[in-house]
Amino acid sequence: MEAVVKKRIKQVIKGDQDAFGEIVELYKNSIYQLCYRMLGNRHEAEDIAQEAFIRAFINIKSFNQDLKFSTWLFRIATNLCIDRMRKKKPDYYLDAEVSGTEGLTMYSQIPSNSPLPESELESLELHDTVQKEILKLPDKYRAAIVLKYIEELSLNEISEILDLPLGTVKTRIHRGREALRQQLRYV
Repeated sequence: MEAVVKKRIKQVIKGDQDAFGEIVELYKNSIYQLCYRMLGNRHEAEDIAQEAFIRAFINIKSFNQDLKFSTWLFRIATNLCIDRMRKKKPDYYLDAEVSGTEGLTMYSQIPSNSPLPESELESLELHDTVQKEILKLPDKYRAAIVLKYIEELSLNEISEILDLPLGTVKTRIHRGREALRQQLRYV
């Protein structure tokens, strides 16, 4: 296909405009798809694809025929899409008043980083439930679970505190976690 395109380019340079029409037919779908994927709008994609072919036709004499034409054409289309996206960016100012409101600015539209009261309440209730279930664990498991997950100590630190081998600590944490999981299943 590239050989056919290069032959058509030579014809276009000599003045045969119909030869460029054949090039357009070869690449129109792929250029349109590229533009559509970049812009997300059918009408803009059609406009930019058409503009890409116009720019290619105008600048065909500057095309380096040692390179692939499709790469050159895709670069033109990509640059045009990027230019269109830059121009499309809306100008929003956070201190500008929101239309239809009295005194509200865009700052008031930014969500807060703090959790919602419902989320905080659910979290507290879950924490209380887990704490009650931890208290029901046998002492040997409870100590390991509290040190690991509440105090966030390393396994080596837990081993030293409980004066137990590392393997025993791992086993107690695992069994305590499984027991806690079973208890929470029925809550």
